[in-house]
Amino acid sequence: MYKIKVNTSHTFDVTKESMEKLDVIETSTNKYHILQDNTTIKAEILNTDFNQKTYTIKVNNTAYDVDIYDALDQQIEALGFEIGASKQVNDVKAPMPGLILEINVNVGDEVKENDDLLILEAMKMENVLTSPREGVIKAIEVKQGETVDKNALLIEFE
Repeated sequence: MYKIKVNTSHTFDVTKESMEKLDVIETSTNKYHILQDNTTIKAEILNTDFNQKTYTIKVNNTAYDVDIYDALDQQIEALGFEIGASKQVNDVKAPMPGLILEINVNVGDEVKENDDLLILEAMKMENVLTSPREGVIKAIEVKQGETVDKNALLIEFE
């Protein structure tokens, strides 16, 4: 089952079976003719972001922003973790014990999400830890060459 959120305000549950019952014909690339309850609906996919599972769809000349949540997304949400940027991560902790090989940022640096922060060597593998969000580095709690335990505080954000 998928959870569909339209314009961040309306939520619908959709099953694979209900999708298979839809009377849909693709009339041209990203344009569809849908027949539901003897009513004709024209739909067009205007924009897609497959990785974020977001789409902009025009239905009868009105555009809608659509988010699709699969079973894993719903399970993550049920466990209390937020999806997207609404939850602020204020620090980076060591995911495993290891040795700090390199620190790529300084206090006061502005970083973007997925920027490289530091390299942690663990089990003879180099692990690049990236920024979980956009922000400013408030504190760096480790030094190059230092050994850290799992869950040790490495970097704090403002």
